[in-house]
Amino acid sequence: MTTHPLIHEPELRHRWAWFLALGIVTVILGTIALFMIPIATVAAVLVLGWLMVFGGLVEAIHAFRVHGWRGTSLHLIAGILGILIGLMIATHPVAGALVWTLLFACFFTVIGAFRIVTGWRLKFRRWGWTVFDGVVTLALGVMLAVDWPWSGFWFLGLALGISMLLRGWSYIMFSLAVRSFPSTLEMPRAA
Repeated sequence: MTTHPLIHEPELRHRWAWFLALGIVTVILGTIALFMIPIATVAAVLVLGWLMVFGGLVEAIHAFRVHGWRGTSLHLIAGILGILIGLMIATHPVAGALVWTLLFACFFTVIGAFRIVTGWRLKFRRWGWTVFDGVVTLALGVMLAVDWPWSGFWFLGLALGISMLLRGWSYIMFSLAVRSFPSTLEMPRAA
């Protein structure tokens, strides 16, 4: 009989209800995001913009903290660009959504094509799944690019809602699995 590594976490079983609550709240928020996709898109872009501002501030502060180093100017430039681009995105979230969606379209197209070629050329065991992943990813990238700029109004909100639904559901399933762990572990007897 094998034991699961999580069983050896004695406090985890007692906290299953917190994981369940987190899962339920995340599912509810994901559902709300799916019913209000344009608002969820703008909210996601605002969060990304402010994260870029914060990251730029941290990098600029870091540049001043290591001022004797030859790479200081690169950190300072990156920090200033992060702050400026983050502020542009945070103050113009609709334009930011359009740009982010176009970047995702390019990314999915290139990554999908790469996965198709890699799977086809290497033909490792079960390579068809890699090609399938590549085809779906490439199709998503092309779909976003063809539908752009309109895809910019729905893609990020839809992705956020689906991600939150799946994450919440996985927390719920994890909490139920943790709840079913035995409350005490029997130690094997010495022979």
